Amino acid sequence: MPLLTTVLGFSTFGLAARFGQLGIQKRNPFDNLGGHVLSMVVFGYGGYWAYRLDQRTTTILAEKRAAIKERRRRQVADAEEHGTSALEAAS
Repeated sequence: MPLLTTVLGFSTFGLAARFGQLGIQKRNPFDNLGGHVLSMVVFGYGGYWAYRLDQRTTTILAEKRAAIKERRRRQVADAEEHGTSALEAAS
């Protein structure tokens, strides 16, 4: 569902941009419907890739957080093994 709403949101923005463009040019917004469809498709495609980018960055951040947590856990375990505090072991 989030993918659909992202694509539709970007498509709606594309249509609004098209209407804004025609309004600035003082042209009839209902003359060329193919231009509207093309604008919506292009912006919707951009929305699809924005969604994919967001999903990928979320995955990368989760992997990085897990790696940091594991590294901290190992530092604490090593510090406890050597009888020092975790802050002393980190520096």
